[in-house]
Amino acid sequence: MIIATAGHIDHGKTALVHALTGIDTDRLPEEKQRGMSIDLGFAYQPLDSGRVMGFVDVPGHERFIRNMLAGVTGIQSAMLIVAADDGPMPQTREHLSILDLLGVSDGVIALTKIDRVETNRLKEVENEIKTMVAGTCLKDADIMPVSAIDGSGIEDLRDHLEAMTDLLEKRKGNGYFRLSIDRCFTIQGAGLVVTGSVFSGKVNVGDVLTLSPDGTEVRVRGIHSQNRKSETGIAGERCAINITGANLKGLAVKRGGWLLTPQIHAPVPRFDANLKVLPNEKKPLRHWTPVHVHAGAAEIPGRIAILGQKEISPGAEGLVQVVLDRRMSILRDDHFILRDQSAQRTIAGGKVVDPFSPSRGRAKPVRIKFLEDMMYSEPDYALSRLLQHNPEGVDLKKFSVAWNLAQEDVEALLEIVEHKMAGPEKKPSIFSKVHWETLESEVISNLNAWHQANPDRSNLNAHGLRTATSKRIAMTVFQDVLDCLANSERIVNLGPGYCLPGFEPALSKNDTALWNKIDPILREGNMKAPVVSELANQLKLDPKALEKFLVKIAKLGRVRQVAKNRFFLPEAVVSLAEIAAALGKSNGERGFSAAEFRDQANIGRNLAIEILEFFDKSGLTWRSGDTRKVLKSVSDIFGTN
Repeated sequence: MIIATAGHIDHGKTALVHALTGIDTDRLPEEKQRGMSIDLGFAYQPLDSGRVMGFVDVPGHERFIRNMLAGVTGIQSAMLIVAADDGPMPQTREHLSILDLLGVSDGVIALTKIDRVETNRLKEVENEIKTMVAGTCLKDADIMPVSAIDGSGIEDLRDHLEAMTDLLEKRKGNGYFRLSIDRCFTIQGAGLVVTGSVFSGKVNVGDVLTLSPDGTEVRVRGIHSQNRKSETGIAGERCAINITGANLKGLAVKRGGWLLTPQIHAPVPRFDANLKVLPNEKKPLRHWTPVHVHAGAAEIPGRIAILGQKEISPGAEGLVQVVLDRRMSILRDDHFILRDQSAQRTIAGGKVVDPFSPSRGRAKPVRIKFLEDMMYSEPDYALSRLLQHNPEGVDLKKFSVAWNLAQEDVEALLEIVEHKMAGPEKKPSIFSKVHWETLESEVISNLNAWHQANPDRSNLNAHGLRTATSKRIAMTVFQDVLDCLANSERIVNLGPGYCLPGFEPALSKNDTALWNKIDPILREGNMKAPVVSELANQLKLDPKALEKFLVKIAKLGRVRQVAKNRFFLPEAVVSLAEIAAALGKSNGERGFSAAEFRDQANIGRNLAIEILEFFDKSGLTWRSGDTRKVLKSVSDIFGTN
């Protein structure tokens, strides 16, 4: 367990930690010279149970609140320290407000310097403390009178803290590893060491991690967990991790960064959150207020965009978008603190709802509903609600990263939630069954309407069908919709486009008569179709007029234009493509040459070159030098005939 101290300057935080552990947490020469904490200090106390109790000693002076925030973000337990002679002071109240905004789950109040006051003063201060903590996260915390000078109450406090360690629910270790960096230094012979609190997951020696937000890949050389050498580090512990990497030289690793599993490296320029304004604020928090954002150990300037209203009153909560001056690594449920523009006053705090917030449409009703669904405590219920309310689908990658779900967690989630998945494997979208079926029905309806409006055209391409759809669907996802419909034979894939089963484009009487003359000649030529000039000569027609007609019926799917002056029947193209596919399969990685294709197809060299170039443009083959390789199946490119 990690316990963070909190309290006003000179109320005895460092002295109390020293009395409990025997360790002086003031490590900087300036701290010893001035007699006050300036930066974070750390101490550890081994317990009889074999566990280790750690302390983060934070500075109490208002000028060093930024350092205090770097130490308390992410901890579960706090020890609020109040001097008996002074009683609650301004920084006592601000530190308490910060702990409350961070949702610290457990804590104790140490009433220090009792050797300086009489009994009646102790009672008076205890009452002041009870009034101060009423309604906060420490409302039920025990008040323990102690003196670091004569040792009074120290053993009782130590026993109480040890009991807290045993009773405190172990922090959830689910998800990928995340460590918030609050210190970094170099050890001769070992290299770079970063320290901080582990927010989630587990790390082992030898693991490959990422420094975020920079994105630099590193490897774990060694781990000290709770001040002991270890092979692992887990959520809820403080760890010092020795890292190495090819790109570490010259990299400015500093407080505020993260060391994490590569799968959740996704720094963002903004995030959506639920924000609570402190009750003692004199004015409401208004839209676009400049602030300092403290999350993890980072401090970044930013602005607050209030969603759905113009302001948030003191003591009230509301949805906001936090717009940052630079990117930050942050995930759903992370707590953060806001201080005013001058960084003199804590004004609010909250919890992240969605780290992947949009730059546009952030306050639209559909977006607000999305955030309301994301606020449910369990991912399966949240995802079910999102699928219900988002007919355009949900980005599964963003959802799993936002919730810090490991791959096995995602797989278990998809077993529970009924869904339809579409899109590329690395960036899939998921839909509810109802929305998927509605999308399919709309495609069929739109295709039918297009046929009625264009009876002389054989097919509509994928882009045209997507444009006609009422929902904004990525092309990679929409293609899966079309493939699903084609595989179930509800639409027909003609290669260049799609049509409904049984649809035949209508030709005029004159066009039909001309086609009836052309069709037998092309069938006779099959894979050796004549050029336009030869065909025109046979039919005694003007070559330009014939070419114009062939281009027209190519749009109807009656022929395919392989070259500027040559047209084939679709089945002839498929036959030629199957010859190329067979060559590609038999030759493997070697590929095949134009001569091999020519010989297999039993056609001339010039015609073979024309056809192969057509296949290259169509995406069936890929040319490298004098050889070609087959990239896709014949049916994917040319459909079925």
